[in-house]
Amino acid sequence: MTAVEAFAQFEATWRPQVEATLEALLPQGQGQVGQVEEGMRYAVLGGGKRLRALAVLAAAAAVGGEPAQALPAAAAVEVLHAYSLVHDDLPAMDNADQRRGQPSVHKAFGEATAILVGDALLTFAFELLGRLPALAGVSEAVSLACVRDLAVAAGSQGLVGGQEADIRAEELEPSESLLQAIHDGKTGALFGACFRLGARIGGGTEEQVEALGRFGQELGHVFQIVDDLLDVVGDPALLGKAVQADAAQQKLTYPRLYGVEAARQMARDRLDQALTLLEGLDAAVLRGLAERVIHRVR
Repeated sequence: MTAVEAFAQFEATWRPQVEATLEALLPQGQGQVGQVEEGMRYAVLGGGKRLRALAVLAAAAAVGGEPAQALPAAAAVEVLHAYSLVHDDLPAMDNADQRRGQPSVHKAFGEATAILVGDALLTFAFELLGRLPALAGVSEAVSLACVRDLAVAAGSQGLVGGQEADIRAEELEPSESLLQAIHDGKTGALFGACFRLGARIGGGTEEQVEALGRFGQELGHVFQIVDDLLDVVGDPALLGKAVQADAAQQKLTYPRLYGVEAARQMARDRLDQALTLLEGLDAAVLRGLAERVIHRVR
């Protein structure tokens, strides 16, 4: 079985379980904050590739753990990812009207509610990680380490810092170092956390946690290069959102800095280098996931 086939089989088995876990754990949209909770479900359950969740599960399996035990943590990273999309789409940020083939949350629920939906999703992600001893049967120490990993990835040194760099890039001289900071923060940090969480819950050694975290960071960077490329050459019908948005906002991207073909080669080279971090692991599924990332069309 090839790595691509191994990942396809893994995805067919576990993606439905991810969806079921999200459906079960998300608030049901009842009570005084019903509209916010409805917006939370709209943002999370409205589609998506679930690659980050699958990364958590695959990392757990790679260190000899049981993917099912990592499902609540996989749900947590998808919830946090959804928060970042809700806030990224706001008029003050990327001003995107569509996400995953449907109106973005601020278009469906209004801007003020969208801000609250994002806030609620962010905090709910950490609630889930705090509940891991009950939900997944892990120790308090593992739960706390997962909280710490995701908090670092989501904060000023990760998602938030990357988004700020993306915004400020419009005012600064384009450079590779600035582009690296944007991609490492906006995408690499969360991918790295996904693999770290999975490795921790799967019972991996600290060396395995660190190696998989570095692999995830690099894979996230590749993901973002491909995302930049899809905004130039992608199909809006497959992407579920408009293309050429980066150019319209004069965003700093790999195609803008290097051109389409050079950006494609840089993604491939970076992925090949990242794959060397998987030596000594049961990595067929992870290698297949990596190929999915670089060959994706949406």
